[in-house]
Amino acid sequence: MFMFRPTIRTMGSKLTAPGATSRTFMATARPGMLRSTFTAPARMQAQRLGGLLTKNSQLLQKSGGPMAFRYYSDALAQEETPTPALTVEDMMPVENIRNIAIIAHVDHGKTSLVDKLLAQSGEALGSTRVMDSNTIEKERGITILSKVTSVAYNTADDKIMKINIVDTPGHADFGGEVERILSMVDGVALIVDASEGPMTQTKFVLNKALSLGLRPLVVLNKVDRPTSRVDEVDGLLLDLFGSLGASDEQMDYPIVYASAKEGWATRGMDEPRENMKPLFDLIIDHVPSPKVDRTSPFQMLVTQIDSNPYLGKCFLGKIKGGVLKVGDKMQALNPEGKMTESGRVTKIFVRRGLEMIPVTEAGAGDIVTVTGVANATVNSTLCDLSVTEPLPSDPIDPPTIAMKFAVNDSPYAGEEGKNLTSNMIRDRLMKEAETNVALQVIESDTKEAFEVRGRGELQLGVLIETMRREGFELSVSPPRVVFKEEKGQRLEPVEEVTIDVGNQYTGTIIEKLSKRKAELKSFDENGDKTRLVFECPTRGLLGYSAEFKNDTSGDGTLNHTFLEYAPFKGGLERTRKGSLVAMGSVGQATAYALNLIEPRGKLFVRPGDKVYAGMVIGESSRTGDLEVNPTRAKQVTNIRTVAKDDAIVLRPPVEMSLESMISYIAGDEVLEITQSSLRIRKRELDATKRRQNLKHNRE
Repeated sequence: MFMFRPTIRTMGSKLTAPGATSRTFMATARPGMLRSTFTAPARMQAQRLGGLLTKNSQLLQKSGGPMAFRYYSDALAQEETPTPALTVEDMMPVENIRNIAIIAHVDHGKTSLVDKLLAQSGEALGSTRVMDSNTIEKERGITILSKVTSVAYNTADDKIMKINIVDTPGHADFGGEVERILSMVDGVALIVDASEGPMTQTKFVLNKALSLGLRPLVVLNKVDRPTSRVDEVDGLLLDLFGSLGASDEQMDYPIVYASAKEGWATRGMDEPRENMKPLFDLIIDHVPSPKVDRTSPFQMLVTQIDSNPYLGKCFLGKIKGGVLKVGDKMQALNPEGKMTESGRVTKIFVRRGLEMIPVTEAGAGDIVTVTGVANATVNSTLCDLSVTEPLPSDPIDPPTIAMKFAVNDSPYAGEEGKNLTSNMIRDRLMKEAETNVALQVIESDTKEAFEVRGRGELQLGVLIETMRREGFELSVSPPRVVFKEEKGQRLEPVEEVTIDVGNQYTGTIIEKLSKRKAELKSFDENGDKTRLVFECPTRGLLGYSAEFKNDTSGDGTLNHTFLEYAPFKGGLERTRKGSLVAMGSVGQATAYALNLIEPRGKLFVRPGDKVYAGMVIGESSRTGDLEVNPTRAKQVTNIRTVAKDDAIVLRPPVEMSLESMISYIAGDEVLEITQSSLRIRKRELDATKRRQNLKHNRE
């Protein structure tokens, strides 16, 4: 396949942009150089989509120097055509840069929209949801980490613009990722589902953007669906902006109507639906260029940290001042202003589509990745040696859920994992806390257990799943809420809960949540669906998701986000029944024993599964725990019998995901995590000691 590479034929040709300092652009004719390389079909496809790529002949005249496309193959170059003078990896003039974040509620189409923006800018993607590069993200179909990409866009007046786009998570548990990156952008695109309208996370992310003074632009996505409510959702958005205290300038937000799946956007519902050009144009016109000074000393606030096996730690952030070059000296200041380390810049990277492109220099206003120091953390300031004051960092909401991570001490410990000790667990948790500011890790006095605090069960579940795949074995306690004490009053976290269900389920939902100390704030019917809005203590939502699915037969959605800390609302009723706890020796469950246990409740294990004394193998049909022997085998005798083991038919056991198990376990239980197994067990395996502890607690 022939590929063309933009180059500048004349060495040292000058290019001066309006308001920018004249600088020399060197030739890049080496075939191995990573420049703007596209396949010919990809480029022709992008031109058919409305001319989103650069018009080369016009830019040739604008640059003032001879330029050419050089076609490379195994043979010599055969043909030359004009090429643009600027590419994404060049140090753009500040007025040609736009930094924007894509924010929205979960499943409203953020990642799909970014996919189309990349595809129509000439990037060959090869698949959908390319921004969700993490393995767990691909498996679950959600965005967990914020990611940066960049595209070059040619305006109607032949001006090349660089647009840095940040794709953010939509789930409330990963709201810390959104809060962290908003300081890095100059505008936001709020994506709203034209059918669902504003949801809990929509309110959360919009409030954060408005509080920073950003002017959002609104994209009403999925307007091509039959269930879309464009006018009604527009009214709801206006009310939401007003309720969040938006300024007059922020209230005057532009709207784009789009279908990210189909790849088009329009400024009006009756306009032609061709491509994403109207959205590109709106970003250029509405989002301001960065307000920075390139003549000041270099400063950059670290927003995200990646690890590279060859380069070490890589620090992502927006340059707030000055110009950075490879080889420059720099230092790292912590948020208190103390220098933690100094070094030299070894690499500078910018984004171009899905690639990280090495460059020799970068200027203020651009989003780059820098290497050269090792001990900086998120919210550290990388800066010139002459700088003494760190850049301010915006505080994020506190964690509301805590779990204890400890060494796995079950009879099967060490059989499946390779990272077993408390020191290994501690180092991994501290490494995670360095890059994820929404997590807090607190060591116990004995150094054998660690309390990990986060935003929700899903966030902690993703951390546990990641450690599990890395070969860790550990045991985790059930989640508990993080209380606060103010003026002698106990406060607990309260969340806003939005539920969309069929009309026939509303009574059951209201009854169940009322027992969990929830207060109904809104009740809206729309055809055969109803939207319920509650304010509920976080502890009332622990373990409720599985119960919600059963109550609605899977036909409902539940979303919640942190609202505030409020006075403690009192105790909750016990909703879970007792456990079927294994007794006897370590071994494998038998069909004979499980057939006798099955009438007592629901089973979690199959014949042949490994079990041990103190392990929870099922849920009892009554309150209170019941000890059973799942390893019991049929007595072998010489007496013939009609009944045979192979004739035993058991009901399929209850299968639960990691998050479901975290929600399910009781206060005296822990979850055993290994690479290939998840087992619920009692914290105290010895039955006699458990009875003594229970008696002591009653007294």
